[in-house]
Amino acid sequence: MKNHPTLALIEQRVSANRFDPAHVLQGAEIEELVRLATRAPTAYHLQNWRFIAVRTPQTKARLRRVAQDQPKVTEAAVTFIVCGLLPDHDTLAERLGPFVETGLMSAHTVAGWREGARLQYRDPTTARDEAVRSATFGAATLIHAAEALGLVSGPMVGFDPEGVRREFGLRPNEVPVLLVAVGRAAPGNWPQKPRRPLAEVLDIL
Repeated sequence: MKNHPTLALIEQRVSANRFDPAHVLQGAEIEELVRLATRAPTAYHLQNWRFIAVRTPQTKARLRRVAQDQPKVTEAAVTFIVCGLLPDHDTLAERLGPFVETGLMSAHTVAGWREGARLQYRDPTTARDEAVRSATFGAATLIHAAEALGLVSGPMVGFDPEGVRREFGLRPNEVPVLLVAVGRAAPGNWPQKPRRPLAEVLDIL
């Protein structure tokens, strides 16, 4: 079990700050990263996220201006803006339709989920919390997908949300949650930093 490749990825992953600026990711590689990221879970299977892949010099420069001038925004092959979408219960029939067609879920169950989501996310704070959760799950899965594909990543919360919203034309229902820089490592990244002892973070009841 200790030699399982997934566990090895988790053990070796670092948050990179130094990227090879000459490295380029092709469109198909970016699509594969996001395809894998969308395997993450979402409540009610809402899939309420959007990934904006910023990879041209011009768009990287725009993003860097609203991301505290962090060099990795422009040095990484691509920097993703990971957005959570405010939950929309009306999307569930479409999102779950292919699953219903397999016979694994009934239309009646979908209707129940739709009503449950409508009631649960009437509160704006609860809806925003769900958008943040979904984007975070997607970003975490993206980070490990990048590691599995021989890349490194650097998640960032140091950015101006309103600046990102303005620069990239985000819709009112989109919450910019994280930036994730992805590319090939350059020399000088730290190894994984020590973690707190389990006794400080775990209760088994």
